[in-house]
Amino acid sequence: MAPSSRARLSIDLDALAHNYRVIAQEANGAEVAPVVKADGYGLGAGPIARRLRAEGAKTFFVARLEEGEALRRDLAEAAADILVLDGFTGGSGPRLSASRLTPVLNSTAQVSAARAFADTQPGPVACALQVDTGMNRQGLAGIEVRHLVATDQLAGLQIGLVMSHLGSGADPGHPRNPAQLSAFAEVRGLFPDARASLAASAGAFLGPDYRFDMVRPGISLFGGGPQETPDPRLKAVACLEAPILDIRSVAAGELIGYGVTIRAEATTRVALLGVGYADGVIRATRKGGSAWAAGARRRLYIVDMDLTVIDLGTAEARPGDMVELLGPHVLLDDQARAAGSIAHECLVRLSSRAQRVYLG
Repeated sequence: MAPSSRARLSIDLDALAHNYRVIAQEANGAEVAPVVKADGYGLGAGPIARRLRAEGAKTFFVARLEEGEALRRDLAEAAADILVLDGFTGGSGPRLSASRLTPVLNSTAQVSAARAFADTQPGPVACALQVDTGMNRQGLAGIEVRHLVATDQLAGLQIGLVMSHLGSGADPGHPRNPAQLSAFAEVRGLFPDARASLAASAGAFLGPDYRFDMVRPGISLFGGGPQETPDPRLKAVACLEAPILDIRSVAAGELIGYGVTIRAEATTRVALLGVGYADGVIRATRKGGSAWAAGARRRLYIVDMDLTVIDLGTAEARPGDMVELLGPHVLLDDQARAAGSIAHECLVRLSSRAQRVYLG
């Protein structure tokens, strides 16, 4: 069989389990409820959730209703709560009920829609309630929540979880964190029988005040540091590799790739890799990103749709050798910084063109 020119994406489920245990230790008794939206951050929600369920996870978060339905099928008969962050949209009640999904209510309109559906049901409808404590994204304002409670407008809804989201959790010293904590604690007091959750990946590492009953890690499960820098406690879950297709010499001063902006500073050898932005390598990483080839970091020269060129220097390599673009030697947060982005985007951009291999 001829060797393949496809890139390979290896997903290490043992590393995922390790990261889950690290976060569970940090959570110190709070439930660890994985966020597996966007198809498990691009790595496959089914295999990710099944392994995490085997590790003890009982609650999962997705963004879209369709993601929740797919995850329920993936988990089959495994007992698990699945919460949908988009909440209760018009007409979604029967589908939420059929797949045993819990909507996270984010507005008074969603509360009204959920109540209207509850009126057609024999018992209360399970919901979570999201409160905006200063991020100004999703969630009800505190004054709205207090009005709903005071006027008994949550009747027919079983609010099992009250949650919010930190806007500056990756910056432990930012004053917005304690301000949001205070606002959340005040609203949480209106629901003494409900569980509470404020922290996602970053917040889970901010200390006991932020943990409440549940933390909701996403990116840190996959190796992204809680402060958007590499964290030695966490392991790389995704490893993107590509084969060398060709090796060639470039004289000092010669241009490389499109345009006239990339020029060889000295005579060197370059390796042409079978991977590009169609596989999920963000094009902007060429400005400071690296690859791991022949036992060392190598400069990226260009990232095109199907091809990437790296500086090989005098290293011994040959066509067919695999080069790491993301993984234990090329860390997620480092590559994200080179791209002017964040680890989340680096993962969810990984495409289905690369051959996927699950390890562990």
